[in-house]
Amino acid sequence: MILSRPSMVAVLLASAVAISGCSTVNRLNPFDRDDGPQEIASEGERISVIAFNDTIEPSDTLTGADFFLPTPYARSDWPLPGGVPEQASEHIEAPVAFDIAWRRNFGEGSGRGHHVTAPPVAADGRLYVMDGSAQVSAIDLKTGRTVWSADLKPSRRDEREGFGGGVAYAGGKLYVTSGYRFVARLDAATGASEWRRETEQPIHAAPTVTAGRVMAVAIDNTLLTFETATGAPSWTYQALSEPARILGASTPAVSGDTVVAAFSSGELVALRSGNGNDLWNEGLSRGSRTNALSEIRDIAGRPAIYRGDVYAVSHAGAFAAIDLRTGAPRWTLPVTSTTTPWPAGDVVYVVSKSGEVICVSRESGQVYWIRDLNEGVTPKKVGGVLGVGGRPGAKPLWTGPLLASNKLIVASSTGELAVLDPKTGAVDRKMNLGSSVLMEPIAVDGMVYVVTDDAQVIALR
Repeated sequence: MILSRPSMVAVLLASAVAISGCSTVNRLNPFDRDDGPQEIASEGERISVIAFNDTIEPSDTLTGADFFLPTPYARSDWPLPGGVPEQASEHIEAPVAFDIAWRRNFGEGSGRGHHVTAPPVAADGRLYVMDGSAQVSAIDLKTGRTVWSADLKPSRRDEREGFGGGVAYAGGKLYVTSGYRFVARLDAATGASEWRRETEQPIHAAPTVTAGRVMAVAIDNTLLTFETATGAPSWTYQALSEPARILGASTPAVSGDTVVAAFSSGELVALRSGNGNDLWNEGLSRGSRTNALSEIRDIAGRPAIYRGDVYAVSHAGAFAAIDLRTGAPRWTLPVTSTTTPWPAGDVVYVVSKSGEVICVSRESGQVYWIRDLNEGVTPKKVGGVLGVGGRPGAKPLWTGPLLASNKLIVASSTGELAVLDPKTGAVDRKMNLGSSVLMEPIAVDGMVYVVTDDAQVIALR
């Protein structure tokens, strides 16, 4: 069976070591509706709130209720995919009017064998991006001028396809991971290569850099670590192997001496960052009697660590808050997603696979509001191939969110950017960016930056 694209949610049904021959899914929506919990777990107690055919709805007691959001703060850099090692940037100052300041192409976009999956990072007045063929570029944040580009694609003929990977910035250096099976360090000012280490497996995920180590998850579900100074391999952690996976991959989150990594097996694992000793392991999965795609357990979004809890969501229909210290789940909701949750203040936001933006109480797991951005949208045929289950195509896929200056910003695979009121979920405005967006926007120096699927940066002021 051939399943059509969009690229960021392509399911790799070949073996975990393959980097080509992927089958893609254009409709991954196991659940039409989901449900919130009816009670609050005490410390150390686990309450099961997942059952087949549950629905998720706003809580009657929270409907229309106000909640606390922290004051926006200015960010002059965004060195890691989630902005900070915890992958939780809270509330960014970016009072933009959503006018396009500039656009800049930076290489090869997504296509057959090439996929733009690297989230942008920013530091020292530059935006760092990677295209679908391992070309890394530094772009001036204000003008969009390309400062330098470095082509890291291997010259070997047997390495023609190697999509995925990403970049991270630390201490004037840029660290790169790639589906071409390598980890590298570049001089962030010039793009000059300083070291490069081959890996046994492709790496589809962007790295995290903290405390002198580069950390990234390979497609065989091995968490690899390297010394930042020399590239020498450090400790590794092997999760369960899982050949069926999402095209994108997760970046580890780090808080203090604890690293939390997510895998395509649906495992969320906490480890000691110094030696890789495991602290706890929690599976985020939920079977569905009606859709075999729920058996794809991948946690493709990054886990977010915020105020002592870890927030993560899987493709298998589990969105959870987990105590960072003990690994005990505080609450779980039946939400299917491939995005990264965004905790801030009293709430955590998540974007579901079906296009719902959901605002959840961090304390109780009860729902304040749900906004279905695909309500009334007719699925379209994609690539001339029928969608899963005989449906003629897919509804748009939404990514994000980004909380910036009291605006909740999300973008879609159809090139639409939506701005929501974070307190109510009301859509304030929409704009057409003209190109598919499958990675969440970032905000730096009062501007919002969006990377499109055709390898273009759009700066909004």
